Amino acid sequence: MKNKIEDLRNHLFATIEALLDEEKPLEIERAKAVAQVSQQLIESAKVEVKFIEVTGATRPSGFLALGHEGER
Repeated sequence: MKNKIEDLRNHLFATIEALLDEEKPLEIERAKAVAQVSQQLIESAKVEVKFIEVTGATRPSGFLALGHEGER
């Protein structure tokens, strides 16, 4: 899977940085849209975690890194 939770974090931090840019700040409406989409991704990650807990699955979708898989 191409996009992972770490990528989401990076996008959220980039959004914060853009909001704080004094020369050309990000529009509030765009920041709100990023936050809303991010919240949906977080909710889907919560469902993935719950699925792993309930089923005892050992192979997540790839969005959440497990063990050494997500370390750099």
